[in-house]
Amino acid sequence: MTLSKLNARSSLLALAALASAGLHAQEPAMNTGMYMGINAGESKAQLDNPRIAQNLLGSGATVNAVTSDQKETGYKAFIGFPMNSNWAVETGYFDLGRFGFDATTSPAGTLTGSSRIKGLNLDIVGTLPITDSWSLLGRVGAAYAQTKGSFSGTGVGAIANTETNKRETNYKYGFGTQYAFTPALTLRLEGERYRVNDAVGQRANVDLISLGLVYRFGGSSPVVKTAYTPYVAPVAEPVYKAPPVVAQAPVPAPVPAQMPTPAPKPWVKVKLAADSLFGFDQDSLQADGKQALDKLLTELKDVNVERVQVTGHTDRLGAKAYNDKLSTRRAEAVRNYLVQVGGMSAAKVTATGVGAAQPESSTNDCKGMKASQALITCLRVDRRVDVEVMGSQQQR
Repeated sequence: MTLSKLNARSSLLALAALASAGLHAQEPAMNTGMYMGINAGESKAQLDNPRIAQNLLGSGATVNAVTSDQKETGYKAFIGFPMNSNWAVETGYFDLGRFGFDATTSPAGTLTGSSRIKGLNLDIVGTLPITDSWSLLGRVGAAYAQTKGSFSGTGVGAIANTETNKRETNYKYGFGTQYAFTPALTLRLEGERYRVNDAVGQRANVDLISLGLVYRFGGSSPVVKTAYTPYVAPVAEPVYKAPPVVAQAPVPAPVPAQMPTPAPKPWVKVKLAADSLFGFDQDSLQADGKQALDKLLTELKDVNVERVQVTGHTDRLGAKAYNDKLSTRRAEAVRNYLVQVGGMSAAKVTATGVGAAQPESSTNDCKGMKASQALITCLRVDRRVDVEVMGSQQQR
């Protein structure tokens, strides 16, 4: 078994252990928001340049000395699709740079060459949370790499085949760490190994140490609708008062029965998850949110609506002043949709924002104040817009 194969198998085992530990380190929490990122850093090739030069020269010449440039600047750009809080699939583009060498030959001559390595990758990524913001990560996957070689020489080094182009799929793996500054922005530090073709038909390793940023888009949460059973005051029984009996007097007309006290008109409250109505940190309705409001308007079609109260809520993460303003803007966005699209009377619909003043989550269940993916998911019940409707069923 070669050292490269041993390293690849070791990385698979380490990744499995990392993700398994992560699954037990926190409560399972779905994170459906895709993310994208870019890394840049130093790449270092382990190309056997003396062998490459000898293969190009053939048996008619000998390589005397080789000077190699095996360090370059590399980068990668990627998109990730989380499967749950500990597993994700990433695909992206990488460019490991251009690596070169200069060789002298016998008989007298020189040979200069360079290899440019770039391609596409598909990885499985596992994460292990250490704190609310800091976590470790490991990855293993496949890299489809193109290695383009360019060669020139003098004397016996003036070869006929000056260009090569090799494409091949091989394994890749890596480890790293990441720190979340906010729920959307994360800093990553990674070390990765790519197995590539070296431009003359053999395989070699290229290592990339890189630093980068990841931006996570908000995921969608299902719309949660709960209908509260209204309190209806008991209806008083009609009271009939018997007429007084007066001797030798005409019997008076009976007193009309007392009408029952009308029951108060019920309120119906509908809770709409803010993660479904709006994008992350946004106050503009997205397609899923409009569909939820359209469904509500359909259900109210046969109701004589007298009053509608729209209340916006946020979770406890972030500054109070900012959360108050965001909850107000979101409540007003829902109100405007009900009026402008749903045709409700503007005078009957009011909107207010209360920020994080009325949470539905428990501090015992959702612990901590630093933003982490687990805490953000736990607090999603607090990010909502309540729509309370007072009305009565239309008579058919």
